[in-house]
Amino acid sequence: MIVYLSDKKSFRDDVLTNRIEEIIHEAYRRERRQSVGKSEITSWKNSLGFIERILSDEQIPNEAGVAIEYGVPSSAKRIDIIITGSNAAKEKTAVIVELKQWTDVEITAMDAVVRTFVGRANRDLLHPSYQAWSYAMLLEDYSEVVRNTPVRLQPCAYLHNCEDGASVLHPRYRDHLRRAPAFLKDDAARLRSFIRDHVRYGDSGQIIYEINAGVIRPSKNLADSLLALLKGKREFVLIDDQKVVYETALALADKPANGAKQTLIVEGGPGTGKSVVAINLLVELTRREKLVKYVTKNAAPRAVYEFKLKGEFKKSRISNLFTSSGSFVDAKSDEFGALLVDEAHRLNEKSGMFNNLGVNQIKELIDASKLSVFFIDDAQRVTLRDIGDIASIRDWARQSGSEVTELKLESQFRCGGSDGYLAWVDQLLGIRQTANTTLEGIPYDFKVCDSAAELRDLIRVRNRITNKARMVAGYCWDWVSKKDPNRIDISFQDEDFKAQWNFADASTPWLLQSGSVEQVGCIHTCQGLELDYVGVILGPDLVVRDGKWVEFPNRRAKTDASIKGYKKLILDKSDVGRRRILEIIRNTYRTLMTRGQKGCFVYSVDPETNAFLKVAAHGATLQPAQALETRIESPETYPFAILSGDRAKPFENCVPCYASLRAAAGAFSEEQVAGDCIWAELPEPLVPKRGFFVVKVVGESMNRRIPNGSWCLFRSDPVGSRQGKVVLVQHRDIEDNGADGRYTVKVYRSERAPTEEGWAHSSITLQPNSTDPTFQEIVLIPSADQDFRVVGELIAVLG
Repeated sequence: MIVYLSDKKSFRDDVLTNRIEEIIHEAYRRERRQSVGKSEITSWKNSLGFIERILSDEQIPNEAGVAIEYGVPSSAKRIDIIITGSNAAKEKTAVIVELKQWTDVEITAMDAVVRTFVGRANRDLLHPSYQAWSYAMLLEDYSEVVRNTPVRLQPCAYLHNCEDGASVLHPRYRDHLRRAPAFLKDDAARLRSFIRDHVRYGDSGQIIYEINAGVIRPSKNLADSLLALLKGKREFVLIDDQKVVYETALALADKPANGAKQTLIVEGGPGTGKSVVAINLLVELTRREKLVKYVTKNAAPRAVYEFKLKGEFKKSRISNLFTSSGSFVDAKSDEFGALLVDEAHRLNEKSGMFNNLGVNQIKELIDASKLSVFFIDDAQRVTLRDIGDIASIRDWARQSGSEVTELKLESQFRCGGSDGYLAWVDQLLGIRQTANTTLEGIPYDFKVCDSAAELRDLIRVRNRITNKARMVAGYCWDWVSKKDPNRIDISFQDEDFKAQWNFADASTPWLLQSGSVEQVGCIHTCQGLELDYVGVILGPDLVVRDGKWVEFPNRRAKTDASIKGYKKLILDKSDVGRRRILEIIRNTYRTLMTRGQKGCFVYSVDPETNAFLKVAAHGATLQPAQALETRIESPETYPFAILSGDRAKPFENCVPCYASLRAAAGAFSEEQVAGDCIWAELPEPLVPKRGFFVVKVVGESMNRRIPNGSWCLFRSDPVGSRQGKVVLVQHRDIEDNGADGRYTVKVYRSERAPTEEGWAHSSITLQPNSTDPTFQEIVLIPSADQDFRVVGELIAVLG
């Protein structure tokens, strides 16, 4: 995503305004629909002036492109500075600059890791040269333009406040410095020369435009890359906190030989790379001849990994690499060099088929290994038997005499690389309060469907591409097909939808079976794994009533053991029991809704809940979460009531309101009438009529008639003379600086000319009506108006 892109001359002019940080922040909020913290704004203010002085060299062309905070596709990573153009050989070049304000840096024993003071403490962080190089590799991995054009990527780091380079330039970091040189406070001339050598000719930022508009390579799937990883090939470049966790674990693996055993707790949400780091550690520690195992309670990821390796590795070797969390009841103390516990939130207290063996799985894992690494997300506990949480791991480690290290993974590589979508899901479901109260500006394919059939059809289409789209649901329908393969598990009388739960055939994991796109998976068959697209059916166990989420554990299937014993728990512990049930039900849907790398489609079987989800997805802002009874309401002050369910009688007491459509932005077609709308009750004296619809008009080009952000009532496909009327117009090629895209609202004027058939438009003019004189008329002529259409005529401004 492009946040700020200019040429060198314009960038320098912006810096000289002495408000470059405000310019960047405004661009960031405009493009990403969110803000950043004060510390980041301050860093822009402090650092970009140094870059401006570097670029003041006349031999660096004024037309060189300058991109700031460029968002790497399919990730949450942003590159500080990219300077583009071409070198002396006329090869396209992009110089990537990682900026650091650090003053003092210390060496560590870990590869590519240094220690410096950030925030309020000394922290282990990536060496800036490795960071710059890893971002270049990330860009190369995801961009077809970079791979195929090709574009020469030249990473470097600039520590403009650091005077003593003894640590940063230490020989132990030689390989990283060779790939991406580091420049210190006194190296401004050297950095200028470096840029000058690689950017001899300017491109006005064209390379960034091409990368941004180019084909994005599919995100790598861990299961597909597993075999290559185990054979020693580089499949993933570990980024930022991933690399720090990886190097910390390797360092801790060597500690017990000379001292106490070690426990590393790694907290990370969905898509932050927990499994990728775990598998990379499995490979490296095995190479270092440590006795190591990858451990999960959930069998689904193990089954997928084992299936991918079948035929390439002996069964005994696969079993030595991957095992269940209940395998350590009788293990000897410190028998293993390292145990890598993925999905640690799913650990149970007891082991065995009847849950009657051992004392506690956390204790047994720590006792059995010199190093135990727990990858955990407390918000993914989805059964009453799940006892894995950070506090419990910490307590058992200390009881076992193990030193505890705690780290966090935050780099996002799922859900389109969007931290914002994950935070929005947490806010939506009331799991935690976040700053992401809207989906606006979040680059992720999310849709609330009108039926399970629509959701199924969308998944079928997406699945044709890579066979990585599946339907999943809350476990609210009995699994009757398990005993009788001819029976249907899930069906809805009012629509064409019938499906079975996931296959019981154990020879091939459900997620990989070719016909499983027609089945519905549950939490137990997809947790710990990822898809390209996921379709989530919300069952009747979690519904919205009057803006509140309400849990109904009794509506779970009787074949679901995940909340077995919940009634007794509620009776015995009252609020504590209710909180635990609430957590499980919401965590289940949070986990399901975050399986998709590219998109998520949702449908609730409860009409009021589905209507609520539509409003939330179409731009409504969610209120802060509450602990027990989450109230989530839209503060969007509609100047009309929203009707749903049986209360809505289309065109009798309400008309469609396209909450996701903004005049001059978005898509609008006949298909949306039934699907992508909420239903608005018109204020008196307006009377609903067929063909009426409501949209929001944004922008200032009509502010004399329509204030920015007003909800307006239109009549679709108006007939008769439109002269002088305010109309909503669709046109593919309109260039309107007050509107983004294919739609605009303007005053209609036309000129006619006689023809053999009678008459025809000789020109059509769309006039602004604004207090801002910079808005220009849009003139359409017959040769250019093939896609021109008057979608609606303004009836009233509702407010």
